Amino acid sequence: MNPDRPEFPQPHLTQASAPLTERVLAIDEHGQAAEVSIPAERALTVYVDKRELVTLMTLGAHPEWLVLGYLRNQRLIGALAEVESITVDWEVGAASVKTRHGIDRIEERTAQRVVTTGCGQGSVFGDLMADLDSIHLGDATLTQAQLYGLLNAIRLQESTYKSAGSVHGCALFAGERMLIFVEDVGRHNAIDTIAGWMWLQGAATQRGSDKVFYTTGRLTSEMVIKSAQMGVPIVVSRSGITQMGLHVAKRLGLCAIGRAMNRRFICYSAPERLQWQPELAAPSSQN
Repeated sequence: MNPDRPEFPQPHLTQASAPLTERVLAIDEHGQAAEVSIPAERALTVYVDKRELVTLMTLGAHPEWLVLGYLRNQRLIGALAEVESITVDWEVGAASVKTRHGIDRIEERTAQRVVTTGCGQGSVFGDLMADLDSIHLGDATLTQAQLYGLLNAIRLQESTYKSAGSVHGCALFAGERMLIFVEDVGRHNAIDTIAGWMWLQGAATQRGSDKVFYTTGRLTSEMVIKSAQMGVPIVVSRSGITQMGLHVAKRLGLCAIGRAMNRRFICYSAPERLQWQPELAAPSSQN
């Protein structure tokens, strides 16, 4: 048996990716008509065992991974083996999830919705703070040089944002090596897509304890919790962090790094996870 492959059957997934951008005519600052790219946005209604669950607004790059990661991060399924198939049909804008044995107490577990600050996804189910104490992150660290390498990889990454704007990007790294880069109209969709992708990979990739998660969006409590649920102990953001996001990060011992661009960043929590090399930092702007 290959130790890097899952020991349970993989769910059957369609591969219903859709075009990420659309060319439209617009008027520039000179009053001239110009053809530009804008990101796609599609409604995808998720049905679980024929029960309507939620409608997600998405680019549509990897809808099956998105749905799988959404179910994982909402704690509606606990193992990949619980899912038999995910079928996406863009003609009707629906994703049909078939589980092997149903989801226990699904009506009760999806009755309470908490409005979030995310875009592309309007709510998450249940108490966001539930089960935090059961999450135990590893003792992984990241060197400052690796952090700068990670940020440079993001800078060089070809993206829909560069051509069309208006999307969020997320990536998963092993050190400074990028494993996957995902964009979507909402940062929650992007992280859920990565969570779904991780579940479908071999054992070495499924383990998040030696990984680093990057997002262009702010580190809210939901983003920190989802990263922790994936087992990832270090998160990096181009943006900042909210008060609740910082509270959760400190409670979990998760290293939250924000305002990270080029050779500048702010480490908000768990600085012991970062192997500091201040001689590599950008020169101080102070006189």
